[in-house]
Amino acid sequence: MARVGVLTSGGDCPGLNAVIRALVRRGERHWGDELIGFHDGWAGVVEGRHEPLNVEAMRGTLTRGGTMLGTSRVHPWMTEDGPNRARATIDGLGLDALVVIGGEGSLAVAHRAHEEGIVPVVGVPKTIDNDIPCTDQTFGFDTAVSVATEAIDRLHTTAESHDRVMVVEVMGRHVGHIATWAGIAGGATVTLVPEHPFEIEAVAEIVRRRHERGRFASIVVVAEGARPAPGSLEFPEPEVDRFGHKRLGGIGSAVAVEIERRTGYETRVTVLGHVQRGGSPTAYDRVLSSRYGTAAIDAVHEGGLGDMVALKGGLISRVPLADVVGRVKPVHEQVWDTANSLFEAPLGQFQEASGALDVVAIGVAGHERAGLGELVGFPGGRPNRPDQDAEFSA
Repeated sequence: MARVGVLTSGGDCPGLNAVIRALVRRGERHWGDELIGFHDGWAGVVEGRHEPLNVEAMRGTLTRGGTMLGTSRVHPWMTEDGPNRARATIDGLGLDALVVIGGEGSLAVAHRAHEEGIVPVVGVPKTIDNDIPCTDQTFGFDTAVSVATEAIDRLHTTAESHDRVMVVEVMGRHVGHIATWAGIAGGATVTLVPEHPFEIEAVAEIVRRRHERGRFASIVVVAEGARPAPGSLEFPEPEVDRFGHKRLGGIGSAVAVEIERRTGYETRVTVLGHVQRGGSPTAYDRVLSSRYGTAAIDAVHEGGLGDMVALKGGLISRVPLADVVGRVKPVHEQVWDTANSLFEAPLGQFQEASGALDVVAIGVAGHERAGLGELVGFPGGRPNRPDQDAEFSA
């Protein structure tokens, strides 16, 4: 029996409530634990805002989107007295462990809290972006891809009716998992991702050739973090918010304007935005979230403090948080090769012909070009090592 806290931190994500529900049900019924939920992420720890959690309180939460506990990007080290206030809350409640459900930033904070002795932690990988290393898939990703794919399916028919080019901007931060998977599932004409800076004229040429063959619609999927190759298209650097995160977005509109200018075809843009993060999780995400929640509370009792639960080859395992923080997971070479082969024409062949950056070369090398170790806000962060991140979920 243990007293265990739980918080959700960072951006919201479909499946958060399913994780909490599984953790509470397993903890109370199997381990005899007492569970405490903190309000608004680490802010609740610092400010002492929390509530007891039990099986009865979890009824009806499996299918609910968002997070019943609330979330924020606040963490103890944002103020001088934050760590001491967090420690006082933890000690006052007599917590044996804290389960942190969050993305790469939240897990980095959790690792620091664990290392500095504020509280023993277990991490749960949460993000629609699927960019957390050492796990095949994060919960929320499947829901985001499903939402994006449905939008692309709907845009196909209206694009065909009006002989238009449709540019669809999707989320994903500094990686292109959502764009790549939704592009494959939705039959995109071409997909643009952060891992591979694009040549805008190559994109325009693919659209031209499609229309010349009598195809009356083109769908261009653009990840919010995608960027043009040097000299291809002027696009301003994004602003940085108070948490050190770049405010991404707008690249879809820039691409749409250039496609219309260069081809003469009427082009419209759809920015899916936060609709990808809202609503009920898919069946797959409900199951994955439940597996993560169960594994997280088991880790508290089975020597897994300081670890993150992870999906590996279809099975739930654990990895040290130290191996996770400060890194992002790019789109795997095999997945991107599949996507690239299904484009109207392989994007790389036009870019190679024009002397632009070779976007077919992918994986670790692509991340080194983009400098993603630094982009995610971890100074000195390193790109993924192939020996650690050869796994992927296909």
